Amino acid sequence: MCHAKQQDGLKMLNVRFITLVLGLLLVVEGVFMSLSAFVAAIYGEYDLPYHLISAGGCISLGGVIALAFRKAKKNIGKREGYVIVSMVWVVFSLFGLLPFWLSRAIPSFTDAFFETMSGFTTTGSSILNDIEALPHGLLFWRSLIQWLGGMGIIVLSLAILPVLGVGGMQLFVAEVPGPVPDKLHPRITETAKRLWGIYLLFTLIETGLLWIGGMNFFDAICHSFTTMATGGYSTKQASVAYFSSPFIQYVIILFMFIAGANFALSYSAMHGKFRKVFENEELRYYFGFVVAFSLIVGVVLEFTEVGLGFEKAFRDGLFQVVSIITTTGYATADYLLWVPFLSVIIFLLMFFGGSAGSTGGGIKIVRIVLLLKNSYYELKRLVHPHAVIPVRFNSRAVAPAIINNIVAFIVIYMLVVGISMIVMSIMQFDLPTSLGAVATSIGNIGPGLGEVGPAMNFYHVPAFGKWFLSFLMLIGRLELFTVILLFSPIFWKE
Repeated sequence: MCHAKQQDGLKMLNVRFITLVLGLLLVVEGVFMSLSAFVAAIYGEYDLPYHLISAGGCISLGGVIALAFRKAKKNIGKREGYVIVSMVWVVFSLFGLLPFWLSRAIPSFTDAFFETMSGFTTTGSSILNDIEALPHGLLFWRSLIQWLGGMGIIVLSLAILPVLGVGGMQLFVAEVPGPVPDKLHPRITETAKRLWGIYLLFTLIETGLLWIGGMNFFDAICHSFTTMATGGYSTKQASVAYFSSPFIQYVIILFMFIAGANFALSYSAMHGKFRKVFENEELRYYFGFVVAFSLIVGVVLEFTEVGLGFEKAFRDGLFQVVSIITTTGYATADYLLWVPFLSVIIFLLMFFGGSAGSTGGGIKIVRIVLLLKNSYYELKRLVHPHAVIPVRFNSRAVAPAIINNIVAFIVIYMLVVGISMIVMSIMQFDLPTSLGAVATSIGNIGPGLGEVGPAMNFYHVPAFGKWFLSFLMLIGRLELFTVILLFSPIFWKE
């Protein structure tokens, strides 16, 4: 009996360790927040005290929590991993909103939370009507939170866990998007470091190119942050359309595409393993989708938009297709003003998403391809009921369990979209707006349809709607299962 009680005790959620990790991550947030204080000090604007108060509060509170729970048992299982991953985005958003809220740049707590959650989840939906009015420190923090959220707060935290004497695989599995996370090294901490190294390198290269292309250094670094995060926050109200330079737009297109690809492939390319890159089936489909849809949109724009010109039509089509399919959400044109056929194309792309192992949101290319393959093979199985026809991907048979997981994911994804549309319609939004707001939030895209299109924002959405859409951003960023599991009684059973 004593042994049974001991076993039950081991199965209990390790709340003390969860609190310890959240405290340490709060310190990390405070350290990054101090960078925005440094920017505010350089420009000498009014927001400096609010950055200092916010950063000091995060570091102090996180430090106190970490010290208070430093003796927590260092055991972590799947349940602790899922709880930490889900809670950290909420905690980071609640404290990350402080510079916006305390400075009264965003006076409403709800609006400040929405803007911050949209940043950390790399959604890019905004409530701001005059972005240029924000001081440089707040603009920098707004871009930095997307950069942190892009590669993942949890992947960053994996460098902390070895100090605590625990492994981080449970966090890695719960946070990294895609059916099967790629490990670049047998040690999970080395994987995290290499991912962040690649991420930082691409950010620096893009910053340099944008600076050379005519952006000032501040705008270049902010847009590099939000491009590599596939986040889409811009320092300009008109987004990338503000910069009329074709060079700048092509640079951003290139790095949006890179950010939407699997970072493990970027790592392979850097080490000369080009065959592995070219043979990757998901990358080929990703590239194929981008090329095909860009050509369709570009050709239609050439014939329907008078005076646009071939190069501009091609560039606008390519930019919007890459921006939406990677879930970045930048805009160089209002696609709702295009012919309805193109608006439908753009809407369908909202459900694609980038590659698994990228910073993009959405369903992911690999899931879509495997679902289409499985549907095709299911038709063949009906014709040949005794034949064994496995689904293959990258020349390997895909386990039925993975196919089942993908089917379940897409069914739940569409179910959540359907229910959420009903919720939004209750708030008196029309069908395009309800559908667009839900699709862009759960897909972490940014602009939607109707009243939340690329030329509009989410300022007019009621408070309840903003909290609801913030929840959709969270479950979309963590790929549904991570958060939904927390509401399942099975998850909490001993």
